[in-house]
Amino acid sequence: MAEYKIKFEVFEGPLDLLLHLIKKEEVDIYEVNLTKLATQFIEYIEVMRLLDLEVAGEFLVMASTLMYIKSRELLPKDLQTTDGEEDEGEDPRWELIRQLVAYKKIQGRRRPAAGARNRAGKHLSRLPARPDLPAPAARKPEVSLFDLINAISGVLKRLGAREDLREIFEDKWSVSEKIECLLKLTAEQAVVKFSDLFASASSRAEVVCIFLALLELIRLKQLTCTQPEDFGEIEITRTPALPVTA
Repeated sequence: MAEYKIKFEVFEGPLDLLLHLIKKEEVDIYEVNLTKLATQFIEYIEVMRLLDLEVAGEFLVMASTLMYIKSRELLPKDLQTTDGEEDEGEDPRWELIRQLVAYKKIQGRRRPAAGARNRAGKHLSRLPARPDLPAPAARKPEVSLFDLINAISGVLKRLGAREDLREIFEDKWSVSEKIECLLKLTAEQAVVKFSDLFASASSRAEVVCIFLALLELIRLKQLTCTQPEDFGEIEITRTPALPVTA
């Protein structure tokens, strides 16, 4: 499966992963437990490596920062650095929180066009009324790679719970074959649930192979993954073909 090794930095960065984890915990950035966050961040990196994703160096730097913060917070109170020894401006915990807050604001500015169009529409109310038409279905939000990592981690844990831990080292599957299977499945079914992709998988190796095939088809813009609700079941559909312009 080495020919399908995917560079992780193509998708997201370490701050995106941290914001994803904070959203999953449903807490305010200023109230996040960085000790717990560090553990979850490392777990995600381990899953990435298991899936043969190439983890960018910036993720490893962030992991080191988080582990340093975690080690500081786990020290007994009398051994922790006092305010006189290290002011807040040099505290890595608050520096990281400031980075997260700033990055989240930048993300919020990336989607101003929709709001501007809505406001502009309000100033065109004197135009002739259009005939009543059925409202188009709301577009479901596409998932991030971290949503997919979270979902595949659950699949691997459930598989590990029912396996007898005997690994078959013979490579029975290839990513190319799984790509063909996914294309056939999504051609037969309009919507495929993420968990259904792995229902008949017999080993961890097969699960990884299917997942890499899914990532490749997403990269090629042949499949789209969406979630009706945050951290809910992921749904997979064929990506609509772009209209042909004359």
